Amino acid sequence: MHVAEMRMLRWMCGHTRSDKIRNEVIREKVGVASVVDKLREARLRWFEHVKRRCADAPVRRCEGLDIEGTRRGRGD
Repeated sequence: MHVAEMRMLRWMCGHTRSDKIRNEVIREKVGVASVVDKLREARLRWFEHVKRRCADAPVRRCEGLDIEGTRRGRGD
């Protein structure tokens, strides 16, 4: 995702990789936030929305589901 995003930002500025301009400089010139940061922001906004719901709401009931036959990720 980072690569595609930086490719588009470089294209917007009229630069190529061979110009050897750092990503931070390109991002500062365009003045946009990272797509990854924006996605994280949206996920956190949704998480806050879900946490405000009552415990009986369908969205909250899915939190505690333990589906048989699946494995939990590392650290969970």
